[in-house]
Amino acid sequence: MKIVRTDRELQTPLLDGALQDAGHDLVLLPDGISEDDLVDAVRDAGLLLMCYTPITRRVIETAKNLRGIVKYGVGIDAIDIPAAIENEVTVVNIPEYAEETVAEGAFALMMALAKNLIPLNRQMDATGWAWPEPTWLGSDIAGKTVGIIGLGRIGCSMARMAGLGFRARVISYSPHTPEEDMRKLGVEKIDNLSDLLSQSDFVTIHCVLNDETRSMIGEAELRAMKPNAFLINVSRGAIVDENALVRAISEKWIAGAGLDVFSNEPLSRRGHPLSPLFDHPNVILSPHLTFYTQQAMERLESETLERCLELIEGREVLVKSADPRLRMQTKGVIFQDITIS
Repeated sequence: MKIVRTDRELQTPLLDGALQDAGHDLVLLPDGISEDDLVDAVRDAGLLLMCYTPITRRVIETAKNLRGIVKYGVGIDAIDIPAAIENEVTVVNIPEYAEETVAEGAFALMMALAKNLIPLNRQMDATGWAWPEPTWLGSDIAGKTVGIIGLGRIGCSMARMAGLGFRARVISYSPHTPEEDMRKLGVEKIDNLSDLLSQSDFVTIHCVLNDETRSMIGEAELRAMKPNAFLINVSRGAIVDENALVRAISEKWIAGAGLDVFSNEPLSRRGHPLSPLFDHPNVILSPHLTFYTQQAMERLESETLERCLELIEGREVLVKSADPRLRMQTKGVIFQDITIS
């Protein structure tokens, strides 16, 4: 079978090797490939693996032999899922491989902001020492309020770390999560986003990107936050109005931010909406790599291969995600029960 994998910059040697050893024709395409070139590459493919590259209706409709699209990652906003369903192309993602990993990354950003680690490191590099002056005064997490937007797998891990691990008060705005499920995690359900923002010392975003959440955090929401609060986003850049965020930080509506995702990636020191935040003392910019650990990549490659084999062998494909866009599929899939723990 011809198999196309986009975003070859993210190396998956175990996955690629297994597919090639099984005799499949594996074609690796770079990030940023044009739609025309992708259409040509996928036209006779049986399987498409993608991470970041947009998979449009045109790509799907011209790939007459395509059995499935495997997102080797979590977010599926770059895939035209209605087009896939109409053309009987199965879509599946890998939602569990980095739930703890990404939560750890978000928590690391929160810790670094609370403890002024980046400015202190710069000071040490510049002068070799820093005395205990008000400039370097950090903040505890214990006793503070951590507000979580989106209490899915990663949000639940973040809640456990902050609450049980650091004795923070944890609240969450997650409209589709039952209050009883939150209570089991020691999380207080907040029904209004503005209320969560106004109460939180740290706001951390863990929801999916869809029509409901795009630009969810805009000027009004940033102004609702405390002036000493920090925003952490490890989900999707487009959930935040980035122009408003630059203003919020430069005009000190909020204290700072830790960002691992951006609406337009890769980031750039010039010409990007967030370019003004480079070198800001209260901002940490990370290159969308909170998921990237040895253990998480091993899990990602292994499970991606499992989904590929199901599609190649014509078996039902296991969908582990609770995302309703994937659960609209009615053919060729089975669904894992989703329980909170």
